[in-house]
Amino acid sequence: MALTEALEKVLRDAGAALVGFGDMQGVENCSYPVGVSVAIPIPIPIIEGITEGPTKEYSDTYYAMNAKLNEIITQGANFLKEQGYQAFAQTTDVVKEDSNWRTKIPHKTVATRAGLGWIGKSCLLITPQFGGAVRISSLLTDAPLQLHEPINHSKCGDCQICKEACPAQALKGVLWHLGMKREELFEKEPCKKKAKELMKAQAGFEQDICGKCFVVCPYTQKYLKKKSALSE
Repeated sequence: MALTEALEKVLRDAGAALVGFGDMQGVENCSYPVGVSVAIPIPIPIIEGITEGPTKEYSDTYYAMNAKLNEIITQGANFLKEQGYQAFAQTTDVVKEDSNWRTKIPHKTVATRAGLGWIGKSCLLITPQFGGAVRISSLLTDAPLQLHEPINHSKCGDCQICKEACPAQALKGVLWHLGMKREELFEKEPCKKKAKELMKAQAGFEQDICGKCFVVCPYTQKYLKKKSALSE
């Protein structure tokens, strides 16, 4: 318990808004028994700015948030190593996507095992606190941490808002469950192509990030409304 609390403090002090600890035993390609997931929310002005399409500001924030997440999980991994445990920080410089946008141990897998959220019909992690408006990262370890309950099924219900809003019509509108293949949720190529087109039109350069699906998500909208009410 003391180790778990100490690690969570390190991660939150470094900037993590959400922290979870998950059982990774039996997860394909994972040689560590425990995964640590962290998330930070996308700033509200950035979310509000991409309602009509991706922007340069969103692109800049995307990379800045990735760099911040690298710092957070590196600090967490270093802390665990100082305590005598093995730890592998899944930073952007060591975790590479293949041609199908896949990594060996996806951050989303660690996040669902750690109870941070579920995979929405957008194929993004959906958190109760921020909807899909988060960036996530993870580290793997053999430290004996207190684990959270995993989330193995979608909580999106009958909602089809992201599917209807997708400019590429790439989402299939089906409920996720543990073990489901990504191809059952969405089509990668139309998503990637349309995102590049939209960014080119809005910002003058190509990048395969869009954001429309997480902006319209009811959980994201709830986060926006809550923040707006608190600022009034």
